[in-house]
Amino acid sequence: MSKDTDQELVRKALNREQKAYSRLLSRYHDNIFYYILKMVGDKTHADDLTLESFDKAFQNLDSYDEQYAFSTWLYKIAKNCTIDFVRKRKLNTLHINYGSDEESSINENTLYSGTPNPEENMIQQQEELRLMKYIESMKPKYRTVIELRYIKEYAYEEISEELNIPIGTVKAQLFRAKNILAEMLLASSNND
Repeated sequence: MSKDTDQELVRKALNREQKAYSRLLSRYHDNIFYYILKMVGDKTHADDLTLESFDKAFQNLDSYDEQYAFSTWLYKIAKNCTIDFVRKRKLNTLHINYGSDEESSINENTLYSGTPNPEENMIQQQEELRLMKYIESMKPKYRTVIELRYIKEYAYEEISEELNIPIGTVKAQLFRAKNILAEMLLASSNND
């Protein structure tokens, strides 16, 4: 395996060499995942935010300045994705003010329904359909673990029992499946 620097891999990625994207993803995936996990405390959200961070980084690779470390730039993107996620979750919380008469009163300025508007619903549905299209095109073993983990929300142990494979194999297949999915999303965004 060649020991390309991050900057060399970025240049190759900008020249549409898919392996360069994969190598950058492999090189930093775990570090970014654990960095985000410390902030959100939930593995499923950390998985999603890790993929989102790489997707944003790869879509904006041409804005990376080589005089800075690639890892610093990537961590900044991951941090911003996580902050946006946390803010959205806070907005989805119902805020209730309690009056001095001990009766609950809801102030219209403190009530956030968290319900998306019709445009947000349409965008979310389009993104879900796009994602499902990619999942359906994956090899069956990868498609199955993705569906069980993220659609049916099975725990690793449940997936292991369902597929009769060791937990380590489940985790390895999920890792590979997420990388394949990230590459598909990246290729799609490069074609847009």
